[in-house]
Amino acid sequence: MLNNIIKFSIKNKFIIGLMTLLLIIWGGWSATKIPIDAQPDITNNQVQIITLTPTLAGQEVEQLVTFPVEQSIVNLPMVDEIRSISRFGLSVVTVVF
Repeated sequence: MLNNIIKFSIKNKFIIGLMTLLLIIWGGWSATKIPIDAQPDITNNQVQIITLTPTLAGQEVEQLVTFPVEQSIVNLPMVDEIRSISRFGLSVVTVVF
């Protein structure tokens, strides 16, 4: 079957070239008709403040790192939400604008 297709393609180069040209034109026309949906980014702006303190326990991280960072951020304009996580040696404060 494949040998017959190859023999036909070699004998009829003009027909194969014409069919290839028609496929290229049809593909170009189809590409111009594809609808493009542009969606705006509606997510809120977030900033994460990650602080590593490898020698402090979870409660010390909360008292000495997380709480002061939260208190300094409270007065920023347009802050919607402040979230925080304190673990052993790690403080993550997320500020949502």
